[in-house]
Amino acid sequence: MATEKKESKRRPLSRDRVLDAALRLADKQGVEALSMRSLGRALGVEAMSLYRYVKNKDELLDGIVDRVVSKIEVPPAGSEWRAAMRGRARSARRAFVRHPWAAALFEARLEHQTPVRLGYANAVLGLLREGGFSVSAAYRAFLLVDSYLYGFIMQETSWRVEDGDLSRAAQESAVLMISEAYPHLAEVMAYTSSANAEAPISLDTEFDHGLERVLDALERIRHDG
Repeated sequence: MATEKKESKRRPLSRDRVLDAALRLADKQGVEALSMRSLGRALGVEAMSLYRYVKNKDELLDGIVDRVVSKIEVPPAGSEWRAAMRGRARSARRAFVRHPWAAALFEARLEHQTPVRLGYANAVLGLLREGGFSVSAAYRAFLLVDSYLYGFIMQETSWRVEDGDLSRAAQESAVLMISEAYPHLAEVMAYTSSANAEAPISLDTEFDHGLERVLDALERIRHDG
């Protein structure tokens, strides 16, 4: 540990190194724990020395959000729109689940647009426009996909339920909740238990199932203009 700190101090600071360290700290302790002081401690430097690379905490937060967004794979221009939206949504889910704090921070900082986020949005909208969506339809399609995407991610990261554990979670909930007073809930709990007995319920499968229904709706929006 002491050797690591000495090596850390010898390595020169850079904006990339500062943002990488901030990303690791947010992943480990949560974005609420991220401050210039805590980041300085992690890097083995005084907090004041960080201001040479990021002006303030706002710029630091924008920087780590950009780091996550830059990991989202957006298909190239000219890609078939449905395959492009599917691939982009799957990639965004992977990026945001890997950094559970990022989706909420991304949405909370919409007024703090950066070239990375503007380029990301422009590329997605461009794929929709090339796919035959009008300006208004592309706008609505983008909102619809992202509403589903962020909603699913929020539930997935909040539940902290791993694939294959869904039936166990359902059974535990059923002990407390299933009764004659909640017949429809009891049906769903029974379904998840029996479905998982035949084949483990996968969050990937559930995400893709919902995404395909969203894409079906977008096809209608595209035709309606």
